[in-house]
Amino acid sequence: MIRLRLIVIATTMALASLSAAAASTATAGGAAPEPNAMTSNPFFSASTLPFQAPPFDKIKDSDFQPAIAEGRKQQLAEIEAIADSRDDPTFDNTYAAMEKSGVMLTRVLQVFSAVTGANTDPALQKVQEDEAPKQAAHRDAIYLNDQLFQRVEAIYKLRGKLKLDAESKRLVDVVYKNFILAGAKLSAADKGKLKALNEEESTLSTLFTNKLLAATKEAALVQEDKAKLAGLSDLEIVAAGQAATDRGLVGKFLLSLQNTTQQPELQELSDRAVRQALFEASWNRAEKGDANDTRKIIERIAQVRAEQAKLIGFANYAAWKLDDQMAKTPATAFQFMQQLVPAATARARREAKDIQAQIDKDQAQLKQATFKLQPWDWNYYAEQVRKARYDLDENQIKPYFELNNVLQNGVFYAATQLYGLTFAERHDIPVYQQDVRVFEVFEHDGKSLALFYCDYFKRDNKNGGAWMDNLVNQSSLLGTKAVIYNVANFAKPAPGQPARLSFDDVVTMFHEFGHALHGMFANEQYPTLSGTNTARDFVEFPSQLNEHWASDSKVLAHYAKHDRTGAPMPQALIDKVKKASTFNKGYDMTELSAAALLDLNWHTLAADAALQDAGQFESAALKRDRIDLSYVPPRYRSSYFQHIWGNGYAAGYYAYPWTQMLADDGFEWFKAHGGLTRANGERFRAMVLSRGNTEDLAAMYKAWRGRAPMIEPMLENRGLKEARKTK
Repeated sequence: MIRLRLIVIATTMALASLSAAAASTATAGGAAPEPNAMTSNPFFSASTLPFQAPPFDKIKDSDFQPAIAEGRKQQLAEIEAIADSRDDPTFDNTYAAMEKSGVMLTRVLQVFSAVTGANTDPALQKVQEDEAPKQAAHRDAIYLNDQLFQRVEAIYKLRGKLKLDAESKRLVDVVYKNFILAGAKLSAADKGKLKALNEEESTLSTLFTNKLLAATKEAALVQEDKAKLAGLSDLEIVAAGQAATDRGLVGKFLLSLQNTTQQPELQELSDRAVRQALFEASWNRAEKGDANDTRKIIERIAQVRAEQAKLIGFANYAAWKLDDQMAKTPATAFQFMQQLVPAATARARREAKDIQAQIDKDQAQLKQATFKLQPWDWNYYAEQVRKARYDLDENQIKPYFELNNVLQNGVFYAATQLYGLTFAERHDIPVYQQDVRVFEVFEHDGKSLALFYCDYFKRDNKNGGAWMDNLVNQSSLLGTKAVIYNVANFAKPAPGQPARLSFDDVVTMFHEFGHALHGMFANEQYPTLSGTNTARDFVEFPSQLNEHWASDSKVLAHYAKHDRTGAPMPQALIDKVKKASTFNKGYDMTELSAAALLDLNWHTLAADAALQDAGQFESAALKRDRIDLSYVPPRYRSSYFQHIWGNGYAAGYYAYPWTQMLADDGFEWFKAHGGLTRANGERFRAMVLSRGNTEDLAAMYKAWRGRAPMIEPMLENRGLKEARKTK
């Protein structure tokens, strides 16, 4: 996942589109501020560390708020100088000047986004809540500045006559549309209404994120009896004990929650009552009627977003958000999802029959009454079915997936084979938390390319899920290279024990590193178009394509080594893993599709719709879309759907299956041309990964692939092709 910066992005438009990553604070028409107390703030000047990496060893919580305020002050002065200029508007004194603005603000916000997402505390959360409406107002002061827009529009109207290079032409188109979608053509009265809505939406979004983090922490399941954890490995039980001790619960065991509905331990716990308790802790985490209940917040966010869209001139929020995406319209997104739902649910129903049969068999052997399959049973009994059908036990394969080995000999190895990259760990670069590691990335010729940070272990003060973002953006205009980080929430082992991963975790590492490659290979002039600053329904394409290398025979053989003996995974076990690759895909695609459709339903509400009841709305939407299988809950319930209420994926969660289509279709090209080769990697880098948003994304894909994407490889790869035929 790409994590859009919460403090920066409050509605459809990203202020980052006008911000720079790091460079001189002086711009055309704008001067750096006079020396004052701010000069001692670590964000006031560009970092002197390699790649302008943040000096985390010098940054204190108290530095953020004054630096954000000063950054806004500087950028507004720069923007006003552009808008008030008496010179005729030109590309350089308008578009390029805007790209150079906001250097200090971007510098501090990128670091602030990193620490509030992965290592927050109450002081930082308070800053988030205080600054969110101010940032919304700041964004509006730029996008709703009429004088500035007149200059932007003047260049846009002349773009065909100007001798601009292709990337500069693209920048004109993108920035002009950003202004239009942000409300630049509204009347003064409507701009005032939009500003108020933008501030409210940003405040609510930040509040949602902070409440959800607290709710997720508080909902962790505590067990006093070790016997209740039967089924978990010894290492997992030790880790649960350590997690409880870290919370001051000595002698107890704690199972903390990840962001999704289902939890990893549900696959192993043999005590049905404990499974149910864990599932319900996850399902109800943000619906307890307490201070961390998020339902009233999301109900109002949905209403505010519909009102924003109406002011801009769209029928609903999804129509507004998708106007600059590959899908273009909510109808297209719905139509795409409706191609998947029948096949996914048909396969899920067949899987459910197999699981129910396994339940009946087990209960008969125990001479106990059988029971009807429930959500908290699915993963446990699906694992039993998988063991029986494929002779494959998850605990058999975890010792072969030790985190550091997967990183160095899997993720990095694939990047070396495809792109010639090499990686050297650096211990002299400060980090924001002791578990974070830093690597310098080098080209095949030894030239330094980027810095890569990775932060993989779960913490109570870290948002759920996994994501990639920048600490510094690449831009040749600003002379900056990429500083990238990946974050995940893998279970941290007890001290001295190996960090063993599931294969799903392995795939997550490859996925997020696919985003990292997209950012590292950025080769753009302008920060607005650089790296992963693309449409949501394209940005997950490189990451999901990179997932495929996790199971590539050459790559898998290189990293799947036993963490104690060093022995390679036996070929027979590898064959089992691959044979089982489409197992449970009906469930996977149904829970994913349910979440995507929930998102679209929330964001196609009309502005005059009544305030919704979250629970009733969710139930009705799932039933209407015929995806309300009792034993397959949505991957995210509305009340803890961080992607859409806090991480910038509103009306865009369909992008995950959409880009699965692109990735699965695209990987067919790799297979047809020899797979894991430098030639294939370099071509993909040159035509996609290094291009950012410098051209139409559908045309970019078609130029690389040789044709438009097809859905058939996705259906085949996800085990849905046969289900679609027989539904």
